[in-house]
Amino acid sequence: MFAGTGSDVGKSVIAAAFCRIFLQDGYHPAPFKAQNMALNSFATPDGLEIGRAQAVQAEAAGIPCHTDMNPLLLKPTSDKIAQVVLNGKPLGNQSAYQYFKKEGRDVLRKEVNDAFDRLEKRFNPIVMEGAGSVSEINLRETDIVNLPMAIHAKADVILVADIDRGGVFASVYGSVMLMTEEERKHVKGILINKFRGDIRLFESGVKILEDLCKIPVIGVVPYYKDIYIEEEDSVMLQTKNIQATHGKVNIAVILLRHLSNFTDFNMLERDPRVHLYYTNNTDEIEKADIILIPGSKNTIADLYELRRNGVAQSIVKAHKEGATVMGICGGYQMMGQEVCDPHHVEGDIERLPGLGLLPITTEMQGEKVTRQIGFTFLDSTHPCEGYEIHMGTTQPMGDALPSPLNHLSDGANDGYYANRKCFGTYIHGILDNGAFIDFLLEPYADKLTEKPFDFKAYKEEQYNKLADHVRQHVDMNLVYKIMEQQQND
Repeated sequence: MFAGTGSDVGKSVIAAAFCRIFLQDGYHPAPFKAQNMALNSFATPDGLEIGRAQAVQAEAAGIPCHTDMNPLLLKPTSDKIAQVVLNGKPLGNQSAYQYFKKEGRDVLRKEVNDAFDRLEKRFNPIVMEGAGSVSEINLRETDIVNLPMAIHAKADVILVADIDRGGVFASVYGSVMLMTEEERKHVKGILINKFRGDIRLFESGVKILEDLCKIPVIGVVPYYKDIYIEEEDSVMLQTKNIQATHGKVNIAVILLRHLSNFTDFNMLERDPRVHLYYTNNTDEIEKADIILIPGSKNTIADLYELRRNGVAQSIVKAHKEGATVMGICGGYQMMGQEVCDPHHVEGDIERLPGLGLLPITTEMQGEKVTRQIGFTFLDSTHPCEGYEIHMGTTQPMGDALPSPLNHLSDGANDGYYANRKCFGTYIHGILDNGAFIDFLLEPYADKLTEKPFDFKAYKEEQYNKLADHVRQHVDMNLVYKIMEQQQND
């Protein structure tokens, strides 16, 4: 298990690296995280929902993703409320206080333990990931993802610390000292992550940590900038472009408060033909050639905010002046005439006018649609892939006739196509398909100076680069020795 001294120390990426390393070394690995909290989710091949991080790790391991890799997913709908997804299916919304109560924890603990047990029978090794800090002692009795999970799995624990944020000695030593004696027995190594500068200068630091904690440091992994791995949390949006530029096709992604599945735009971020940026600034929106309205975990709340802060008006204005507007999932719902929630699936607002760009109406439903899907778009015959994760049904409004954007492999249709510069879809991952990106960019051919690239091949290259980077700075002989010792015990 890769457990952290805190959140955002790099556990997910390190776990992905080891999934690829073990695959390269001839093993059959699989990722596992008992409980994940993220708005970035993914649909499994059998139509269920898991955290995107575990889907990425499964990809690094060279296997299809499965709910057993992430049996419990929490998707925040507000600062205090989250949708609870168990074994790929939503159970409903709970407050943080309700969720962390002792009552009912044994049921959840059994579910995640059973998921691990099933996974362990199919794969070896299991690359486990903890959540947040490993030593949140106030939550010890209700913890089902960190050391209690490691104890159930009889797992060796590698403690991951982020040296870039400072205080690495205190965070490592403090984390170890706050563990119980039983928990401490499972910690077999320390990994220092995100190091900047000359590693030789930290050699004394390694010895100090080992002397203090009586635990070996298995590696000091330098910070990297030239390797791209999908991020788990939308906090990473803070590091992305926020304004238009000159000389390329400018694509603005509307920055929603409850933005979900921002990985929809990963391929466009890497496409050399375009400049993609995230914004809710009205001036920057109106500079865009293409405006993308992303998915949302709370469509009505985000739509209300867009209308309140003037972003909705800017989107409509930009479209009238020639910009393309495309909505995905919740963004597609917002583009219609209205969004209705008579059953209060999302909140107290029962109806809200949409942006009025598409002649459609949406009604929120309690049942979630989750599936992977093949499709073609418009009159194209190029096969594409994507996935759906949404609550709500969308229909043409009034006298409007159906005008589907996509034709699904099961014979159904998806989305709405108003014209060459105005359309929407429920399909996440639609922008991972090169043919669709070419279609999106076609009206701006005069601005295109670069050639597109193979995104799938690019991702494989990045997993291998990450594995090489970590392998170079981690004592893999020691890692395998720890694993062998555990098997012999």
